Amino acid sequence: MTEEYAVVVIGGGAAGLSAALVLGRARHRTLVVDAGEPRNAPAAHMQGYLSRDGMPPAEFLAVGREEIARYDVELARDRVVEVEKGDHFTVVLAGGRALRARRLVVATGLKDDLPAVPGVTERFGRDVLHCPFCHGWEVRDQPFGVLAASPASVHQALMVSQWSKDVRFFLHTVAEQELSDEDLRRLAAAGVDVVPGEVAELVTEDDRLTGIRLADGTTHARSVLFTAPRAVPQTGLLERLGAELHDTPFGAYPVVDATGLTTVPGVWAAGNAVGFAEQVVHAASGGYRAASAIVGDLLMTDLDAAVRGQNPA
Repeated sequence: MTEEYAVVVIGGGAAGLSAALVLGRARHRTLVVDAGEPRNAPAAHMQGYLSRDGMPPAEFLAVGREEIARYDVELARDRVVEVEKGDHFTVVLAGGRALRARRLVVATGLKDDLPAVPGVTERFGRDVLHCPFCHGWEVRDQPFGVLAASPASVHQALMVSQWSKDVRFFLHTVAEQELSDEDLRRLAAAGVDVVPGEVAELVTEDDRLTGIRLADGTTHARSVLFTAPRAVPQTGLLERLGAELHDTPFGAYPVVDATGLTTVPGVWAAGNAVGFAEQVVHAASGGYRAASAIVGDLLMTDLDAAVRGQNPA
């Protein structure tokens, strides 16, 4: 039997929970479908979120789930396997539930594809980091390494020099000639040492990073390594619905307006589902904007239908 909802929110991270909170408070029957795979799960703490600075991500999400429950928002620990658009949206979950929704919020985020260097994946979120705004203060003034994923990693090496004056930029598979003269001048001005040669592995001692070993056997003592993962947007559901995507240096993301509305009427996207750089505070804001737009959209749809004497869509 198909269950009816005003809105189904796909994804239970900061964006999805924020949207659900606004929708629940607006008295719309809402269901959040959460597969339990948040992007920031490897991190012990999240930073830069006013009033929640330093809070563990798992605790943040737990509090969010408690808050939406106060407004009778339902939570399904499941995964969406199919979605179709007709007069309403049909949503099928892996567990077998079939849902109908008037509107959708897609907050499926993205996955981080890390460089294939032994030790990087295992230490990601601990002393292998990607965002200095998220973690720079906690590791300030330590010896930093930056593992190049492409010539664009120069930007990351320059940025992290704000938090440490001991930075070495490991070119790894990037050839030195791929860096522009401007890149080299800026790196020199920032005091960043450029280290050619492929990185073979990370060196650890007592479960902490102590060095970066190159393929030639040379080891550089470092206690923190920054690197830029390749973003893998989770856009499968949006593509099935026919949403238009646009290419960025960090993958293809849906075309959205200022509220997160995609090119598919009735479908909003929020959080890392719309971009690589959406941190927790941005994601929560995006979910709020999407939900408030949906509340207005549903209201006007119902009022216009009442004027015409029709059933609302």
